Amino acid sequence: MSLAFEGLTVIVTGAGQGIGKGVATAYAREGAAVVVADISEEAGQLTVQEIVQTGGQAINVPCDVRKEEDIKKLIAQAEREFGKIDILINNAGVSRFKSLFELTVDDWDDVLNTNVRGCFLASKEAAKFMRLNDHGGAVVNIASTRSMMSEPNTEAYSASKGAIVALSHALAITLGEEGIRVNCISPGWIETGDYGALRDIDHQQHPAGRVGTPEDIARACLYLTHPNNDFVTGTHLVVDGGMTRKMIYEE
Repeated sequence: MSLAFEGLTVIVTGAGQGIGKGVATAYAREGAAVVVADISEEAGQLTVQEIVQTGGQAINVPCDVRKEEDIKKLIAQAEREFGKIDILINNAGVSRFKSLFELTVDDWDDVLNTNVRGCFLASKEAAKFMRLNDHGGAVVNIASTRSMMSEPNTEAYSASKGAIVALSHALAITLGEEGIRVNCISPGWIETGDYGALRDIDHQQHPAGRVGTPEDIARACLYLTHPNNDFVTGTHLVVDGGMTRKMIYEE
């Protein structure tokens, strides 16, 4: 059986847990060689072990996406190991949900540097190798529905995710000249813990009838980076079970 991503190299940041882990394992199942990048070497290695145990191919590269030198080492090691870079999934991110009046400049900088600068640096460095491919490459940046709507005390996180959306369409235009497609995904509620512990009301409030899973985001990544979907770039794909289209008023 032919696998859609066989022979391709995929880098997934923040792949030690949650959405990133789900994305990394999905690409491995589809035949890709996966570079697992996470600030936690231990968490990254656990993802690699899971991939290898199911017959996939993966390596673990610890990486703090805030640091330019770590990003450069990540990209260089991926290229040395597999000979090329085809797909980059910028998933690594942090949040600081605290009162605006208690949010420090250091908090703000950490969120923006991790979520936005990390996307910028990884995309820039990966593109240097992707543009050497005959088929170019593809980048997906993971944003959030908080790029469009907010709860109280989410200023740093919301600002970072809005910036990722804007960065994505800017990169799509710039890197289109190099044959590289760039898209972003805004997940809604994606449960990365105990799915079975969710309440009926948690699911029922979603027009789709359920809370999301990492696999939902993984399938979106597979679509956006599939070699046949080379007409899709600059897209902001919202994967939230319909919640951002739902009017909510308290009675």
